Amino acid sequence: MVPEGWTSKAVGDVCNFINGNGFKSSEWADRGLPIIRIQNLNGASQYNYFDGEPKEKWIVNPGDILFAWAGTKGVSFGAKKWLGPRGVLNQHIFKVEPQIDLYKEWFYLALLRITQRVENKAHGFKSTLVHVQKSDITEQVLHVPPLPEQKKIAQILSTWDQAITATERLLENSQQRKKALMQQLLTGKKRLPGFEGEWSKTNLGSAGKISSAGVDKKIVDGEQKIRLLNFLDVFRREFIFDRELNHAVTAPDRKIANCNVQKGDVFFTPSSETRDEIGLSAVAVEDMPGVVYSYHIVRFRPNQPMDLNFSAYVFQTDEFRSQTYRLCDGSGQRYVLSQDGFRGVQFSIPTLDEQRAIGRVLKAASDEVSALSDRVKYLKQEKKALMQQLLTGKRRVKVDTEVA
Repeated sequence: MVPEGWTSKAVGDVCNFINGNGFKSSEWADRGLPIIRIQNLNGASQYNYFDGEPKEKWIVNPGDILFAWAGTKGVSFGAKKWLGPRGVLNQHIFKVEPQIDLYKEWFYLALLRITQRVENKAHGFKSTLVHVQKSDITEQVLHVPPLPEQKKIAQILSTWDQAITATERLLENSQQRKKALMQQLLTGKKRLPGFEGEWSKTNLGSAGKISSAGVDKKIVDGEQKIRLLNFLDVFRREFIFDRELNHAVTAPDRKIANCNVQKGDVFFTPSSETRDEIGLSAVAVEDMPGVVYSYHIVRFRPNQPMDLNFSAYVFQTDEFRSQTYRLCDGSGQRYVLSQDGFRGVQFSIPTLDEQRAIGRVLKAASDEVSALSDRVKYLKQEKKALMQQLLTGKRRVKVDTEVA
């Protein structure tokens, strides 16, 4: 149903979609106008250049609206506002030029919503890398409000964008502070007040026991049911909580005894498709009866008490991660770090009191990052919901004389 006072039009009736040019590698140059490609819509700043005489329809200026009809869902595919520099448009991207009186900011938001509908028709050789035909875009129906209402809708949503941008900036600053603190405090380069003396340099094999060959993700008749701590429970986390583990499997009694999870255990990722994902760690914050760890991860059980917060961060330093990166072996399409490889990875450790002090500082920094990250997600969800209401006319805005 078209809202009162709005008109219903096909996207192709309100704008032109001008395709970019297929620049051959023989036409690339080291200077001239940058060639805007799919990766540049995703933030890449590296360009090839065209030093010839461009056709006017190829030219893209800052502020132009583009629509990538091939790319990655949620990343490079769909409507984009080009922020610069001035360049020439490569193939697989349309330049969108409105043909009726449309408020540009509103029209861009409307195209973002249309992108979601177009993606449902997208196809390709991978589920995320897709392309569509021009008609898949131009035949979409667009409900167009009067120009003053377009402006008001855009202004309202712009305030949400400003709040999101400001919070993202705070988040980025908080992440940088946390990273700097980790590199200073976890290497002994910076000491907290009241602590002095040398740290002990050790390796995982000397500081505790490395174990793998955990439990498979299977259910076998006659075996005891148990919950599984798996790769994704460690990946990109700092702490592991019992309540978050819900994957049910079965295991023989000896596996249950040998592959249990205790407070203070640190788990590492031993294999992945990329080196960067080897040696990621998370620490168990409590004893977990009825939980075993998967054969996809490696357990480090310290032989001396370690502060939980310190354990969560000390294995994330550049010094530690560079060792796991270097020591892993590539075989086929996966990289693997063996148990012996883990045992040889070195790290430095202070007294338990200094661990606790460092852990408190880093946990506070991490909590700040988490709170800001949650805030960004909340703002984006609220904006998305409001956008859905405003761009469909389910929620109308009051247009005053000044806006009109």
